[in-house]
Amino acid sequence: MMELLVVVGIIAVLAIIVIGIYNGLVQKRQQCKQAFADVDVQLKQRRNLIPNLVETVKGYASHEKETLDAVIKARNTAVSASGPAETAEAEGMVTQALGKLFALAEAYPDLKANTNFLELQRELSNIEDKLAAARRFYNSAVMQYNTARETFPAAVFASMFGFHEQPFFDVGEEARADLSVVTEVKF
Repeated sequence: MMELLVVVGIIAVLAIIVIGIYNGLVQKRQQCKQAFADVDVQLKQRRNLIPNLVETVKGYASHEKETLDAVIKARNTAVSASGPAETAEAEGMVTQALGKLFALAEAYPDLKANTNFLELQRELSNIEDKLAAARRFYNSAVMQYNTARETFPAAVFASMFGFHEQPFFDVGEEARADLSVVTEVKF
């Protein structure tokens, strides 16, 4: 009888451990989903600004159709993207296109002085700051989830329970290079 109680006790402890691992992985996966939703909100706000920005630039630089079309195409690709990896790639293209748009604006002094353009540029800058914070939070949540998923003993149960690796939000090398460009300041 004592042996039976020991076996039942061991099974109960193992069940509690497995339930704890499962619930921990579920919690971390949900945190990843919530963090990506936060990134997605910021991306939607940025995408909503782009048509207004393009229209403002179009009034001053309508002959720069290729650049304007590239911005709209990148935005539309980003709108139709799904999932973190595809969204990150599409948003990298948006970042590159916006960089070209702002570089184009440098050639038009009247555009740079336009209050609508300046306000849109300021709004976009604020959204970019929030987006960077949201990306960091998402990538942190993914790191915690993937680490928990791959460590022992969770690794034994993770694939069995359908916990798959989550991708980081990586904007890509070219977009990172565009983000790290420092504007030369002259006095």
